[in-house]
Amino acid sequence: MTSRAPSVPRSALAVYAHPDDPEISAGGTLARWAAEGAEVWVLVTTRGDKGTSDPNVDPEELAAMRLEETARSVELLGLAGHRHLQHGDGDLEDDRPLREEICRVVRELRPEVVLCPDPTAVFFGDGYFNHRDHRVTGWATLDAIAPAAGLPHYFAEQLAEGLTVHQVREVYLSGTLEPNCWVDISEHLERKIEALFCHQSQLLETGEPFRQFLRERAEHDGRQGGVRYAEGFRRLTFGE
Repeated sequence: MTSRAPSVPRSALAVYAHPDDPEISAGGTLARWAAEGAEVWVLVTTRGDKGTSDPNVDPEELAAMRLEETARSVELLGLAGHRHLQHGDGDLEDDRPLREEICRVVRELRPEVVLCPDPTAVFFGDGYFNHRDHRVTGWATLDAIAPAAGLPHYFAEQLAEGLTVHQVREVYLSGTLEPNCWVDISEHLERKIEALFCHQSQLLETGEPFRQFLRERAEHDGRQGGVRYAEGFRRLTFGE
């Protein structure tokens, strides 16, 4: 069954591995929801310290630069804010500490909807497979929100600190091979592109051809969703 996305949530949390992942994966959706009144936050699990092919770049300087790039992008998209877990690129483990960190943010921000990578999507054709940090972030996020965030005996120390359990209503998995939901981003595609271009440290191509590629990608998803431009997701619903 496929459908367009339902009504805009009151709040959303986008959990992604690297500083530019939210924009490329769901930037149009985040911009649309924020413009329509949702409180939208971004959580980045890594520092982005290894995201370069230049051996002369200092990882600490790169991480600081990418933090600044995220701040500019979040402001451009109109989001409520951004948080960072500060793990090194490639060092993420789907373990209790990572799940606890994500669960804590979920209980603090209490989003209706969480967006994250689809960890089951590994091989994309014969020329690309999904980055390990993406897969780990996806699995850890899913485990952190269901069942952990909603049950009191998971990470009970957080409740002793004053946090309370929180049940996420829906998850939107991006980068999926099995989309069942499309968000119309026709009025927000250019904002998504400009937000992605805030991440100058990651861009080898900054001209019109790359912008057109992003438009064509959104147009492809739009055809599946019955609109001009869209972002596709695998939507999971945990009940009313």
